[in-house]
Amino acid sequence: MKVYLGADHRGFELKNQIMGQLKNRGIDAVDLGAHELLPEDDYNDYAVAVCQAVLSTPDSYGILLCSSAQGMCMQANRFKGIRAAFCHDPAEAKLSREHNDANVICISSDSRNVDSCGEILETFLHTEFLNLDRYIRRNQKLDEALV
Repeated sequence: MKVYLGADHRGFELKNQIMGQLKNRGIDAVDLGAHELLPEDDYNDYAVAVCQAVLSTPDSYGILLCSSAQGMCMQANRFKGIRAAFCHDPAEAKLSREHNDANVICISSDSRNVDSCGEILETFLHTEFLNLDRYIRRNQKLDEALV
């Protein structure tokens, strides 16, 4: 499993902590930035980098972190083939994978710490898509809606 991480200045510290946890679990985690704390950076740049990496690497996932996670999620969902989900708890992470085959998770760095992210990410990364006709059909409609 390959996981790409991206965060702006508001998610920078949490991203670095999550990177350490993922690597300790033997997960191939790649940090796509920010690589230094830049108070004036834009979350968009990191969302784009992570989404491009996920789209070019089969069976990979993305983790995006910023203050609210909403901007990251909006930016990510502009890519055909990306299904980014804002997840506040493990139940949302599970449903986003089972029903929507989400391949990017967006987490608020203002409302989470590394401990509370652990179970959310564990659930997200290890839950399989249910692959039922109705979910496949709905997910195809998401990509069809992009112009």
